[in-house]
Amino acid sequence: MGSVLTTLTFALHILSGFVALAAGGLALCVRKGGRLHRRIGDGFVIAMVVMAGSAAVLGVIRPGQVINVFIAAFTLYLVATAWLAGRRGGEAAGVPEVIALAVSLVLCAPFALMLFQAFSGVKLFATAFAIRGPILIALCVFSAIIFIAAIGDARVLLSRGLTGTPRIARHLWRMCVGLAMALGSAFSNGFARLLPGPYHVPPAFFAPPFIMLAVLLYWLIRIRFPGWAGKPSAKAPAPLAGTAI
Repeated sequence: MGSVLTTLTFALHILSGFVALAAGGLALCVRKGGRLHRRIGDGFVIAMVVMAGSAAVLGVIRPGQVINVFIAAFTLYLVATAWLAGRRGGEAAGVPEVIALAVSLVLCAPFALMLFQAFSGVKLFATAFAIRGPILIALCVFSAIIFIAAIGDARVLLSRGLTGTPRIARHLWRMCVGLAMALGSAFSNGFARLLPGPYHVPPAFFAPPFIMLAVLLYWLIRIRFPGWAGKPSAKAPAPLAGTAI
């Protein structure tokens, strides 16, 4: 029974991952803010939730995979808060934002403990692999992102909500980082296993997440300086002071 559950969960994880990658790519290509963009974005969020949820289940039922439970929870948090930022236009911060801050603070704890384990050698979590090399680098990156995200959640509450460019920036970077994580997982942990010979990750397979981050940088610059990439739009909102995370 356990093997059947594992197989079905793997299948759901892989299928939802493909849907998330396809929807994320389409969302980047269509007109931003339009009805099609919103529908595709909703599909992306649903697929990411299923993908992360199935990853969390696998992390529980497979020995030594508890770190994947934390990463899955982090992914769920990112796409949920990104979707929330996109949907809550000029609304004041309320219960959803309080919940977001609570979740981000809770997530900071396991990542801080995993970093402590990696650098101190004190065994806190059982893992099927050593936390060193590329895995340690990825853990440091994830930890930095969740700490930054928690600061951003606190700032949203202190400012009593976000509007205009800061709100769009918050939506954009969290969605794109979630997509970059999905790309990283697909290429380094998925497609790499289809290659002949022992499991290995070619250097080129590390490129897609960084390409996604370059796309994110492009859009962050473009929304803050609407006229730099082409003819300015008369309807383009003026950039607001400050930043949003």
